[in-house]
Amino acid sequence: MAFMPIPWLLLTQFLILVLKCDGKVPAIIVFGDSSVDAGNNNQIPTIARSNFEPYGRDYTGGRPTGRFSNGRVPTDFISQAFGLRPTVPAYLDPTYNISDFAVGVTFASAGTGYDNATSDVLSVIPMWKELEYFKEYQTKLRTYLGDQKAKETLTGAVYIISLGTNDFLENYYTLRNRRSQYTIEQYQVFLVGIARGFVKALYDLGARKISLGGVPPMGCLPLERTTNFRDGNKCLESYNVVAMQFNGKLTGLVGELNKELQGITLVFSNPYYIVMQIVRRPSLYGFSEAAMACCATGMFEMGYACDRFNPFTCKDANKFVFWDAFHPTEKTNGIIAQHVFTTALHKFLL
Repeated sequence: MAFMPIPWLLLTQFLILVLKCDGKVPAIIVFGDSSVDAGNNNQIPTIARSNFEPYGRDYTGGRPTGRFSNGRVPTDFISQAFGLRPTVPAYLDPTYNISDFAVGVTFASAGTGYDNATSDVLSVIPMWKELEYFKEYQTKLRTYLGDQKAKETLTGAVYIISLGTNDFLENYYTLRNRRSQYTIEQYQVFLVGIARGFVKALYDLGARKISLGGVPPMGCLPLERTTNFRDGNKCLESYNVVAMQFNGKLTGLVGELNKELQGITLVFSNPYYIVMQIVRRPSLYGFSEAAMACCATGMFEMGYACDRFNPFTCKDANKFVFWDAFHPTEKTNGIIAQHVFTTALHKFLL
């Protein structure tokens, strides 16, 4: 699938950057949740899976991979934009090996978050375990490429971190434990502290080009709109305010760590405003539906509730902003990827 239309000036800048990419970035290494999971959860005992139809129906070969989309996720597009492969494989996928992972790998796990308690909800891979897999990967990479080449790859690679939404929607607002311990402001500070530790851990392991991702307008996800009876199923603004606050704190963290860690290039990749713009004016991007998702009734289904036997699933996902009640369509993912590439990730090519 080609990248989706964007304003002409932005598109021109994007194309110029892509032409400059060749050879500049040797690999893309990904950590996070379902926004960037390519199938790691297929290999663990959890219900947080999407390795069945209609997931993946617009992916190459029309096959479900474990991506929570009808096709590719943002990091697949980003990899391609850096002149690498058009997909980033899951580390636990047995159909790939270190020769594939040498240019791109994702350790992400759908349902996880910064908070270990978030990963416990659906028994998925916590962030500390994603980091352990990365250490294991480094050992394999050194064996495959040799110490010097592996070091160059690990130093030159772009590291993508994309998570946080589950910490709020799956954990804080759903379960009592964290709400009894923290106010929403305190919980944000708690999560930012974990993010700081994670970035520093990557830095200590050799990472120098790191993208810290923000959260989208959480209140505009179909699931949240469906349950917002008071406001007539409009976006839940209180959740969007929290998303903006949290993104602001992450922006501050990026500024602090760029000063603190010598030789690092840390950027903040913010999907909030582009997703909000798409939701508010979907027709500008060729969409006809932003409130409900493509899969099933489009109101609350995701994962196993979004299956091939549901008669309501839409025929053309390109008309929908969201694929299931929580995740964007491939078309939306392409637009988000373009946006973060041209506004943040291009700095890794300078």
